[in-house]
Amino acid sequence: MIRRPCPVQSSLEIVRLEELVPADHLLRKIEAGVDFSFIHDLTAPLYCADNGRPPLDPTLMFKALFVGYLFGVRSERQLIREIEVNVAYRWFLGLRLTDPVFDASTLSQNRRRRYQDASIPQAIFDPIVEQAMALGLIEGMTLYTDSTHLKASANKNKFDLAPAAKSRAACREALDAAVEEDRGAHGRKPLAPAPREPEVKETKISRTDPEAGYMVRDGKPKGFFYLDHRTVDGRFGVITDTDATPANVHDSIPYLARLDRQRERFGLPVTAVGLDAGYASAAIARGLEDRGIAGVTGDRAPIPPRPGMMRRSKFAYDRDNDAYRCPQGQSLTYALTDRDGYRHYRSDRKICSACPLLASCTTNSKAERTLTRHVWQDARERADARRLTEWGKRVYARRKETVERSFADAKQLFGHRYARFRGLARVQCQCLIAAAAHNMKKIALAAVANPVPTG
Repeated sequence: MIRRPCPVQSSLEIVRLEELVPADHLLRKIEAGVDFSFIHDLTAPLYCADNGRPPLDPTLMFKALFVGYLFGVRSERQLIREIEVNVAYRWFLGLRLTDPVFDASTLSQNRRRRYQDASIPQAIFDPIVEQAMALGLIEGMTLYTDSTHLKASANKNKFDLAPAAKSRAACREALDAAVEEDRGAHGRKPLAPAPREPEVKETKISRTDPEAGYMVRDGKPKGFFYLDHRTVDGRFGVITDTDATPANVHDSIPYLARLDRQRERFGLPVTAVGLDAGYASAAIARGLEDRGIAGVTGDRAPIPPRPGMMRRSKFAYDRDNDAYRCPQGQSLTYALTDRDGYRHYRSDRKICSACPLLASCTTNSKAERTLTRHVWQDARERADARRLTEWGKRVYARRKETVERSFADAKQLFGHRYARFRGLARVQCQCLIAAAAHNMKKIALAAVANPVPTG
């Protein structure tokens, strides 16, 4: 016999919040596996100790932000509404069922007044990595790095054209020394000292978020974006570093500096790295060799020649004589080394003018063919050869299981497709908090699967 249900919402019940949270809930596992006590001491200097109104507990505030990232709640106003009605969120934050929840403006005002840069989020991210290391989740032997784009909160059609300095690699001093050494070895005079001014180029600057970069990449959407450069450990995919840049900064530019930071900050014994083709440069290859690290990078397709013209691969490099040999047997000999680290090899115009392949070889008015070779090209070729070994193939194949999987989870589960804020510093904070939340999930699942014995 069917009965009409009677309203029970107004009835009085005596329950404990502890009983309402499922035993296998993710937040229970995180609370059991992650130590948040360091956040209070870390942020205490930002608050007045004996004056003013009592502030929102910073540990509670950051735990609330972690909840937003863990469950893909991009809006902070929506996050507050979710905390009001979700008993698991209240339990995780230490709020009772009857406690009022702070206003969303509390988060934005704290961000504006106290957390204006990424120093505190970075100082929170690092101890989380150390906790993962203490649990044996980080091996530190093989690291994988890649970048993904985050759409900026800016209309791609609203911009101004203005001159802007292009970003430069961090190895300019080492390259200058290599150029001078190479010129000396070839009997050339040292180059006259010249300031290393960054190249200025007319660039699209967003009117809404001027710090976002206009991205133009093959197979990628065009518009204003940021890049999240992320490094993960090869053992369980724990994130060991994240760094945000405008999208018009090349992947290889911040890489070596961020790698050095991880080795120094966490003492990681890095012996190998896996990188995609965006990092396949002579400077990266040489930098890794100088650090005693075996780099495995993807294959970057050469720029195809103009229709009807001969490919560069037709010219063979003669290492013993430091020269290139053309298909007709002529030798292209060393001419000079420029400031950018490229050796120039030139052919004999007298021989080339009578060559039957001249029309498909060069359009130079002097009938002269010039090839360039970087002073660190040998390191690049060793890295390319390493990728073709059985060991190199195994290392490179794990990129899909590590850093690419990390980005896929971040986009699908943590709402990491879009920049939640405007400005590089705030996007950097977003990347750090998202990465810390990702690592917390890794720690929680590992701690539950392998509990630490007590007593």
